[in-house]
Amino acid sequence: MNIVLLEPEIPANTGNIGRTCVATGSVLHLIEPLGFQLTEKNIKRAGMDYWHLLDVRRYINYEEFLELNGHPKIYMATTKAHMDYTQPDYEEDAFIMFGKESAGIPEEILVENRETCIRIPMLKDIRSLNLANSVSIILYEALRQQGFKSLQAEGELHRLSWKT
Repeated sequence: MNIVLLEPEIPANTGNIGRTCVATGSVLHLIEPLGFQLTEKNIKRAGMDYWHLLDVRRYINYEEFLELNGHPKIYMATTKAHMDYTQPDYEEDAFIMFGKESAGIPEEILVENRETCIRIPMLKDIRSLNLANSVSIILYEALRQQGFKSLQAEGELHRLSWKT
């Protein structure tokens, strides 16, 4: 899977998203301008000791991202969409884009991609969810549809054994 962040502003969110990408084998695409430096402590802290394992790719702008990735089909997460995030059949290498925390994906991009705009249902008086939470919700739905391929199916206890 491919997670695309368009102009992210909060380093802790990007760090958490990076950690989720490492845990799921997903690629993180960052489209500038970024509201922080990738060397900031907050990113490393949120990403814990996984940041060096992250496949992260940076782009100067949205147009460069499109060019370098062959103008892929992109699912665009927005509170303005008509389609629920569980409705699409996500491809194995799907691109899922999220906008910056303060404004989301610009409407100029959304109107050109109505058929791939998706939303997370929530109460009408709530503006939006935290960016890192939104990425996790949608990414794990896409992975669920793929049968969680190559992800660990079960965990082990550290000190004890499961009773049989």
